[in-house]
Amino acid sequence: MFLSDLSPDDKQTIIEHLEALRKSLIISVLAIIIAAFVCFAYNEQILGFIITPLKSLNEKLIVTGVTEAFFVKLKLAFFAGFSIAFPVVVLSLWGFIKPALYPSERKYVYILFPVTLLLFCGGVIFAYFGILPLVLNFFIYIAGSNLDTMFKVDQYVSFVLAFTIPFGLVFELPVIVFFLAKMGMVTSEAMARNRKYALLVIFILAAALTPGPDPISQMMMGIPVYILYEISVVVARLARPNEERKAKGGRFKKRPDVQETDRAKNDTEGTND
Repeated sequence: MFLSDLSPDDKQTIIEHLEALRKSLIISVLAIIIAAFVCFAYNEQILGFIITPLKSLNEKLIVTGVTEAFFVKLKLAFFAGFSIAFPVVVLSLWGFIKPALYPSERKYVYILFPVTLLLFCGGVIFAYFGILPLVLNFFIYIAGSNLDTMFKVDQYVSFVLAFTIPFGLVFELPVIVFFLAKMGMVTSEAMARNRKYALLVIFILAAALTPGPDPISQMMMGIPVYILYEISVVVARLARPNEERKAKGGRFKKRPDVQETDRAKNDTEGTND
């Protein structure tokens, strides 16, 4: 019913957009599937990399189900395939979005996309190499000498993915704040003024995003995110420099006017006297 109300040109435009979107999605899905098949051939190497932090603690993984190992390696192949095919996915979606953007908006995308990718990779690497060994060591220490620690491979892999990927996502905070500041939805003054509320929200989110309910992993995520929040305050200040300068310039321009008005009033009063 909606298409019937449109003109033939509008219908053709919508159909062309839908066709372009379908093409982008097909290319993205095929790239992920092909990369996943290739990664499945190297499932032992991928699994060996995932369990490296556990090997450094002299711990091993066990399999308790018939199909457990197969589905774990299939999951890892999918995530690795998505990571390898990610540039293809981005390029195909960029080909769909690019015609709808102005040149100035495309400029921001060209600059911020590499920054976004670096921040996500930095968050995952920081979590995997810096935080994950400490968390695993903490859990093994808590188990004590009276318990033998045996980790199931599916639970361990799910724990690692659920622990590292949220770090990559929360490391995107400065980029998100940049866009919100550009749209005028947040300001550096408001962010600085609401630090204590932001700190509370950050640790609540850290408790929700970390796979374990222990305070150690929450602190390990909450502290870096709060540092990113302080960086985001600076990013928000830099994102709208022109508007702030205009606002300051407006305030400075009012002062000569006020002085001129006061001078005119004084001259008038002097004439009346």
